[in-house]
Order: sequence, then structure tokens, then C-alpha cells
Amino acid sequence: MLIPISDDAGELGAEIGIIGGSGFYELLSDAVEVEHTTPFGPPAAPITVGTLAGRRVAFLPRHGRRHQFAAHRVPFRANVWAMASLGVRALIGPCSVGSLRADLRPGEFMVVDQIVDRTWGRPDTFHDLGAPDGSPGADFPLHHQTFADPYDPQLRLALVEAGRSTGVTVHDGGTMVVINGPRFSTRAESRWFRQMGWDVVNMTGYPESVLAAEAGLPYATVALVTDHDAGVDGHEPVTMDAVLETMAANVTAVRALLAAALPTLP
Repeated sequence: MLIPISDDAGELGAEIGIIGGSGFYELLSDAVEVEHTTPFGPPAAPITVGTLAGRRVAFLPRHGRRHQFAAHRVPFRANVWAMASLGVRALIGPCSVGSLRADLRPGEFMVVDQIVDRTWGRPDTFHDLGAPDGSPGADFPLHHQTFADPYDPQLRLALVEAGRSTGVTVHDGGTMVVINGPRFSTRAESRWFRQMGWDVVNMTGYPESVLAAEAGLPYATVALVTDHDAGVDGHEPVTMDAVLETMAANVTAVRALLAAALPTLP
């Protein structure tokens, strides 16, 4: 889909888009905030554009500045549309995940290469704004997105190598199953996910990834493991407090990894 570029995109010069947790924008120098509207409403927050590691970066907190949007309420279409309208050439979506493997531990990272969608009720395409009678409109024609390989291999490689250069443990490849949330998995669900051979579980990886594909944006994610999912290797069920504690302890590592990756991105 050809998303119109905003009038201020050239002046801002954003090259790389990052949709992630609140706070990353604090690292950007010469930062300016950009308010955007889209055919799908406003994004989760104003976009902050600035410089990091020699690259012009557009940053958007996925859940809003105050983390006011639960996973199933995130305005994914507006978020991705707004980023694309700024003219970014690639999109990175760092996220937190629960581990479905005993050997994949909190504090470690995974640059996933496959995704399984177990969400429901989330609008996951730009191509459903048609005519009043329900027929496709000229601006949003019927479209079936190729999605066999959801993540861009060049971006994935850059994230893996950047993580290793900063000294964190990075797992190259794995499957992320995305659940609707906001609740965590039951023990039976977690057992089923493990039996299917999936590696990590998350609440936001879809539809962000497929919307990036529809927008023509190379996309990849680096996943921070915050916990073991319910019943994995005898661990206690996950709690929100445990997730937030691990995120807080590793936010510096996430920022360092992204900063190390930026100069190597195309």
C-alpha cells in the first residue's frame, strides 16, 4: 500500500522507526514531537523524532506515554500508518515476551523469525475502508498480504549482531505466539504452546508486523524475555509485577542494543 508522506516528513528526515516501550525517546538528541492524524484515528502518542547513533529516528511508545492502552486496545493501524507517513525506511518493534522454554531465561533476548497469531477482534489490515455498501474503495482496494516470512532478514541480522556486540545473550530465531491479552496464559494454554514447539509468548507482535508488511516497511523485533510462562519448568505463574521488574532491570540493555544496531541498518 502506498501511504501518503506527510508535508513535514522531508524536514524531519526520519530514517528508522521504532515502536516500543515508553522512555526510549529520552535518548534522542534534537528531539521534536509530531502530532499526526490518520484514517484510523490518532496514534498512541505523539511521535518523537531525533538523532541517535548518527541516524534520524522516529520513536512511538506503543502503549501510549502513560501506558494507557492495554495490548488489545493499542491503535496498531494508526501507529504504523503514522510512522510510514513520516517516510521511515524500516520499522523496529522491540517487545517483551514470556519464555516457553526452560533454557530461555529472563533477561535474555530473542530476535524471532516466525509468528503465530492467536489474537481475535483486532483490525489487522489497512484494506477494509471501502465504499458505504461494503465494496472495496479506490484508496483501500482488496489485498491479500504475503506473510510467509514476517521479519526482514537484514534487520534481524543487524539486531542479532548488535546484541552480541553489547554482551547480552541473544537467541537468533524462534517463534512468537501472540495472544490477545490482557490476561496471561492458563497452564493448559501454556502447555499447548510448548507442545506446538513455539518459543515465546507475547501480546503485541500482531497485527503490528503484518501492518508493516502492508505498508511496505521492512520490519523486525527484538524480544526481551521477562518471565517464564505458566508451568514452564516448574516456575510460578507470571505476574505483572515480575514482568515490570525485569523490564526495568533490562531497559538499559534494550537501549544499548538498539543504539548499536542503528548505524548498521540500511
